[in-house]
This record gives sequence, structure tokens and C-alpha cells, in this order.
Amino acid sequence: MSISRLLSIIFILFTLGARAQNKQILYDFNEIPQSLNLNPGMETDFKWFAGIPFLSGISGYAGSNNISVNDIFADDGLDINLKIRERALNVLTPKDEFSSTIQLEYINGGFRSADPTIFYSFGGYLELDNITYWPQDYASLLFDGNADQLDREYDLSDLKSRGSMVNVMHFGINKRMDRNLTLGVRAKLYSGIVDYSTSTNKGYFRNTIGQNNRIATTLSADLMLRTSGIEAFDQAADDDAVSSELIKRAFLGGDLGLGMDVGFTYHLSERTTLTGSILDLGFMHHSNSAKTYSLEGRATVEGIQIDILEDFANLNTDFWQNLVDEVEVAIPFNTDTKSYISFRPTKLYGSIRNDFGEPVGSTGGRLDCNCTVGSSGGGELRMAYRNSIGAQVYMINRPRGPQVALTGFYTRRIGNIIALKATYTADKFTYTNVGLGLNIQAGPVNLYAMADNLLSYRNLAASHYASFQFGMNIISWGTKK
Repeated sequence: MSISRLLSIIFILFTLGARAQNKQILYDFNEIPQSLNLNPGMETDFKWFAGIPFLSGISGYAGSNNISVNDIFADDGLDINLKIRERALNVLTPKDEFSSTIQLEYINGGFRSADPTIFYSFGGYLELDNITYWPQDYASLLFDGNADQLDREYDLSDLKSRGSMVNVMHFGINKRMDRNLTLGVRAKLYSGIVDYSTSTNKGYFRNTIGQNNRIATTLSADLMLRTSGIEAFDQAADDDAVSSELIKRAFLGGDLGLGMDVGFTYHLSERTTLTGSILDLGFMHHSNSAKTYSLEGRATVEGIQIDILEDFANLNTDFWQNLVDEVEVAIPFNTDTKSYISFRPTKLYGSIRNDFGEPVGSTGGRLDCNCTVGSSGGGELRMAYRNSIGAQVYMINRPRGPQVALTGFYTRRIGNIIALKATYTADKFTYTNVGLGLNIQAGPVNLYAMADNLLSYRNLAASHYASFQFGMNIISWGTKK
């Protein structure tokens, strides 16, 4: 497969999904079963639940922390080349990112054990997660060239990008240890569909004063691009079998990996609660349709040098090709099909919550269900209160180091039908991220919808960040006797 076609496929993957999503609204929203996916140690009061297939959990995210679509493509009368220079080339740095996540649950459910302190959950979802950092020196080189950049060293390590499409199948156990502590663990089986990564690049490109010619160009490179699955889909496209290849690789016919989530809930007092979780402690072994491209070596050239006296009889020689051959020997471009291992982007959540106000259903109890937020099923139940306020922290491991987000939230429960959660989040994308989540319980039918960075919805093209989540479940409450 040609490099141009490979890069085209990677670009398509990036634009389809271009950080794993911070689901700060869903986290610790105990009325919603999908909160278990963010904290397997969440307190539960369900007897069982079943997600509506392919509709139980759909979420998406896209963000760029220092530029927006509107900055480049706004109809403001300015020349687009000028906008690229002033708003991208002169502003962005290698720490700026373009990223996104798309996640689709196709099955999700849970049920309480004969031991009412134990709750089992299971499910599967497809996830497309990609991140690319702004390749500053590459962009400058492509936009301006290096003709007038004597002694400037272009840093090849600016190129960092990785992405994947993976099917995740999971099974979790949630255990109420006592009235104050609930623990949970979830095992995950990863079936890799597509993966690519180029994040360990090193080297430089530089022009200096030459000895035999005016300019000497030096390239010192240690570049690597690892891919898996792209070659298989390239072949499948030629055979009109992309759908069957996707299904095969999604269900154990591609790369395989293992992972786990752990979490807890601990009550400091009747109304004050600590929670925490670590997600995707795992790895992938890429051995199915794996391919690695590398460029490593060092060479200095001063262009084509011809000695008229010595080369007069050989003027038909292809001097340019000779130069290219010399560079390729010094800096060889290699490909191999060796397997490799990648680690999943590990995520951490934590929160402290204080409940206040009257207990939910204080004038007559919860009428439609035997449920109380924080019951964990069986034994002595805790009260659920009308209001909750607290703070959350989110962290994810990324190629250029951890990313952190801080969230303050307020939850309001209106009877046993409606729950609202409002959030304010500060991270590298924005300091004005206001979000809102709505949960509706219509008998056994559970509906939820969430969106954040709501202040940007007046002009989405000018936003640095946007995300959404929604889903449907069927829930039953009570405890097994």
C-alpha cells in the first residue's frame, strides 16, 4: 500500500473521530446505569437493568484547545492564507491538540445476585479515539519552506499522533462491603479493529553554510509510524468486503488485549461521600495486519556537485538519482510486519459529594420503585436527598503527559421522576464549560441526555469543545429475597 493512501486513511480516521471523552456529567449520576461504566464501585439500587441495544449509550466529543473552525473558515473577508498564518502558524504550539472520541454501546445490562450486596454488570461498546498534536515545525516547513531559514533547526519530534478503533467487551462485579464502603472491579477484553501511533519521533532538519556549495542540508531522523488493521481494510476495500472485515476484527478476529477498571464509593458521613475510579488499566497486542514504517539515519548533502573536468565524459549520468540513492543509503526507509504492544489511555476519576435538603419522597416515599440512591441493594438503605453539591477531578494519560480537568456540580432531584445535574468544568480547552444533564424515569423506562460547553452553542463553529451523551434503559428496582 502506498504511503499516500496510508496517510489518507489515517486522515479520515482523524476527521471521523479526532482525547478520550471526559464524561463529567455522567460520573456519579447514580440514577443512570451507565454511570457504572465510569465507576464500577458506584452504589447501585437496581434489581436489574437492560439497555436498549445500540441506543443505551451514544456519546461523542471533539475539541481543539487553541483554534476553532471559525478562526479559519469564517466568512470575514480575510484571505484564508493570512488567517492560517496569523491564527495557526503564529499561535499554535506542539502542546496544542486536536482530538475526539465517539462511543456506541451495542449491549449493556446488569442484575443483582442472590446475595443482594453483589451486583453484576456486562456489556460491549465500540470506541473511536484519536488525538493529534499540532506539528509546529512541520507546518512551518510546509507553509514557508526553508530557503531563507539558515541555521534554523526544524524539530522532527513535533509529530505526535495516535488513534484507534476498538470493540470493548466487559464484565463487572459491584460489592457492598458494609454500610459505608462499596467496591467494584470490571474485566475488559479488547478486540482491536484499527490502530496507529507515531509518538516517539526524534531528529531535526537544518540548513547551514556549505563548503562546496552555498547551502548544506542536514537531516537527522528517527521516525516511526506503527499501524495495525489498515492494511487489512485496504485489501478489504479492493475486495468490496469492508463490512465483513469490520465485523470480523471487532469480534476477536483482530488484535486482542486485556484491561480492567476499579472503583469505590465511601461515605465519610451520612451526607458526605468520596468516590474514585481508575479506568482502562490495560494493553493491546497488535499482531494481526500490523505494519511499521521507519526512517532512521543521518545525512548532509550540498546538492548536486559536478566537476566538469572529471565528469565531462559522463554528462548523461543521472546525477540527481545518484544523490537520492546516497541519501536513501544513509537514511533508509524500512517497513516490517512485527507485532507490537500499545497501552490504553488510562483515565482517573474522583469526587467528593455533599447531600442536603429533604430526603427524596419525604412526603410519601418513592412511589414507583423501591430505590434509594446509595442503597447498593440489600440490608440497610441510605436516604437519597433532593440536592447534591460537590467537586470532581478527571485525568487521562496522553502522549505529551497527563491532562487534567476540574469540575464543580449541583444535582437536583424532583420526586422520583426527574433528576438534573449542572456542571462547571475548567480544562485546557475552556474555562467556561457549563454542562447540563437530564434523567427521566417514566415507570421502568429510563431516558437521559447530556451536553456541555452550552455557552458555545450560539456558534458551534467558533467553539473549542463540544460533547453529547444520550441513551435509553429499562430498569427494575428492589432486592432479591
